[in-house]
Amino acid sequence: MNNTIQSNLTFNKSHFSVIVVGGGQAGLSLSYYLQQTNTDHLVIEKHTATHAWRTQRWDTFCLVTPNWQCNLPGYSYSGADPHGFMVKEEIIAFLDGFIKHVNPPIKEGVEVKQVKSLPQGGFAVTTSDGEYTADQVVVASGGYHVPIIPRMAERIPATVKQIHSEQYRNPSMLPEGAVLVVGSGQSGAQIAEDLHLAGRKVFLAVGDAPRCARFYRGKDVVDWLADMNYYDLPVDQHPLREGVRDNTNHYVTGRDGGRDIDLRRFASEGMQLFGFLNDFKDGVFEFSGNLSELLDQADAVYNRINQTIDKYIAENNIDAPASSSYAPVWKPEKENLELDLANSGITSIVWCIGFRPDFSWIDAPIFTGRGYPSHTRGITPQAGLYFLGLPWLYTWGSGRFSGIDRDAKYISEAISSAKSKIEAKEAA
Repeated sequence: MNNTIQSNLTFNKSHFSVIVVGGGQAGLSLSYYLQQTNTDHLVIEKHTATHAWRTQRWDTFCLVTPNWQCNLPGYSYSGADPHGFMVKEEIIAFLDGFIKHVNPPIKEGVEVKQVKSLPQGGFAVTTSDGEYTADQVVVASGGYHVPIIPRMAERIPATVKQIHSEQYRNPSMLPEGAVLVVGSGQSGAQIAEDLHLAGRKVFLAVGDAPRCARFYRGKDVVDWLADMNYYDLPVDQHPLREGVRDNTNHYVTGRDGGRDIDLRRFASEGMQLFGFLNDFKDGVFEFSGNLSELLDQADAVYNRINQTIDKYIAENNIDAPASSSYAPVWKPEKENLELDLANSGITSIVWCIGFRPDFSWIDAPIFTGRGYPSHTRGITPQAGLYFLGLPWLYTWGSGRFSGIDRDAKYISEAISSAKSKIEAKEAA
């Protein structure tokens, strides 16, 4: 057990009012509020509290949102650089402080194998540590469970080292030679940059992720969007409604004080860009001829966000530096549709194409055909079953440090309301 967590706890019972599955920032935030209402509960964590931040981030990882947005229940960023971006060690120290602040009743190193709703109400929770029951269950394990690696990877020679983005730490862990990075979301773009800055030859298969400016008209774009209340926009009021949950995050970085990530500039410096990676056949990678389109789309989003900020500045008569528009610094002369493995010098591949959720261990009739839980602000159609920490659970910040406080408080209030009804029924 993490030595910052309660060490004098004894779990000599098998029933709890609430069982929280997952000890990340979401589960810990809920534990904070459940303690405020004296709600009997247990947090069950498969690894260690906040383990993903410790074990699934590369060495130069840093936040892509300013430190001031790190606002967990009763515990906010208090350092000297609110508009900076914490690096990995600082994030871990911040989270260690939060764990100590919450002091949750937690079992670490315990896997939840099944959550099953019971006919009489409540839930049976089967774990690697035994059987439990609970009146209510909150799934706070996030939505990124199974790393996605396409089946084509099986045909790539074993001499090529293949890893997923969650396994990447630094350029030196990869064999000498060129690297193929597949995907250009936040992880892919930043890992490609990390390798590029280390002097490695990088081939990047670009995806459909949009991008945004780091700073614009005198402020961080995040600050502007916060002023515009974008981060308070509920999912049911977003133009895409629930479809926004499928969106890929904009790529940008907080590295070295924060800056744009411009794939075109990387290309002008020697990185080789391709469109979608479609297949690998007979020693050749095959790509779609859509690189120009993907780069143009990303830049269009970049400029559109800035134009929205321009409008806000004008409507509110804000004194700010002049507006500007991004103009491409590089354009592909032709579309490269193939890349021969043997001739490329590629010795490793980093798959940066995300994760898929896996809620197969939850036995309750609440899932869509895509395996995603049906819910409204985390409250599912199954009485007593909740979700917390999913991307866009309610707002943009739901899966991040900035919005989890509001979501956790809302779920804790729903739990308290249901608990009162359960107690009233038992007393009748």
